Amino acid sequence: MTIHKIKQELGEHIGDKAIIRYSLGRNKYEKYEVVIEKLYNNIFLVRAGTGQEVQIKSFSYIDVITKTIKIDYD
Repeated sequence: MTIHKIKQELGEHIGDKAIIRYSLGRNKYEKYEVVIEKLYNNIFLVRAGTGQEVQIKSFSYIDVITKTIKIDYD
């Protein structure tokens, strides 16, 4: 998978809900229910949470290639 393909796939899902599993190492994961917000040259932004507990998180396309994060679209 290339960065171009990842950008293209994420671009098709802007505004859509997704689940991101972020690897912390040693078989530990954090799981976020997010909405894909914006794409930039090296990173993409997602919005996690609802109401007053909204967080904006950023991930790089390299995180997807190296399988540090896994994205499942709803």
